[in-house]
Amino acid sequence: MQPFALNYARPAAELKATTPYAYDPGMQLNVTSDGRIAAADLTLLRELGTTTSTAGSKTHFDD
Repeated sequence: MQPFALNYARPAAELKATTPYAYDPGMQLNVTSDGRIAAADLTLLRELGTTTSTAGSKTHFDD
């Protein structure tokens, strides 16, 4: 027997977005392509609202 909800479940749409920063495991911070800390870039924060790590946490700007 198949649960009722599985008749309507669909996979989540994948977003094709790129981020202007990357996680640096040595610093344990997100950094921009020129090596600056992403959380200190006010223009970037105004545009995106937050920087999110690969862990998906939005509770800290410097994850």
